[in-house]
Amino acid sequence: GINSMSNSDFTPVRSFLFTPANHPRRVEKVFEVGADAVILDLEDAVAVSEKPEARQCVVDAFSGRPDSPARHYVRVNSIDTPYCEEDIKACVGPWLQGVVLPKVESRSCVNHLERLLAAAEAEQGLPVGSLDLMPIIETAAGVESAKKIATADSRIKRFAFGGGDYTLDLNYEWHADEAVLAYARAKLSHAARLGNLEPPIDTVVLQIKDNERFLRSARQGKQFGFGGKLCIHPDQIALTHEVFTPSESEIAHARAVVSAFEAAEAAGSASIQLDGYFIDYPIVYKSQRILALAEKFLN
Repeated sequence: GINSMSNSDFTPVRSFLFTPANHPRRVEKVFEVGADAVILDLEDAVAVSEKPEARQCVVDAFSGRPDSPARHYVRVNSIDTPYCEEDIKACVGPWLQGVVLPKVESRSCVNHLERLLAAAEAEQGLPVGSLDLMPIIETAAGVESAKKIATADSRIKRFAFGGGDYTLDLNYEWHADEAVLAYARAKLSHAARLGNLEPPIDTVVLQIKDNERFLRSARQGKQFGFGGKLCIHPDQIALTHEVFTPSESEIAHARAVVSAFEAAEAAGSASIQLDGYFIDYPIVYKSQRILALAEKFLN
């Protein structure tokens, strides 16, 4: 139905903070900066010689923090590397909430990972299907396959978008206006909607000292229906929450819309004006969605 995105069982995640799994000092800090989810990275941030050791770091870091409010994710190496299967075997356990899979380009790549995950869950005595799988779409092939991936039966709750690899793949120039990302963002938000997934998670911003650029990027993502942001620096968490949490004025406006509409409806009318805006059902549903989101984040 039109209102299905504000399901009560939907637990929104605004911020996913990456940190290399094999940097103990940085791993220590990553739990204290208020991110909704922490992703310990075994992929790009970890040298080949350190990968086996880094897996144990993931288990130690997460199992040592059973009460952390942040969700626990690990980014494994892509399915076409010799490391992926061992990453899954070593890292899956009751301390983990999800797996981030980079460079996803096809349904078969997801199927393959789902089999590995199911085997590891069974091995650990976890219910099969209990771990979240978040694919990163970060190539032309991935963007074009997104609809197939989203609409197939799977444990995927949401996609993430990786702008760095995507612009590299296409030889695009990634400027602050992010015009070159519009097509991919639109494709991913359409795919997520068609698969009835949660809103996708927007790309990292590599300029870690440039808050303006980060906010601009986050607002673009939000405009395209994204629900949060991949972060690579603790300072980006507060900025992400600022953009992806309904503001006081948004909440006030949404309340005004809903109450004005309810009053009109009670009087037998289903279209009204408020502050010079024409209001009908889609506007009301959007307002209800904002209020539902506010309730989840601000309670």
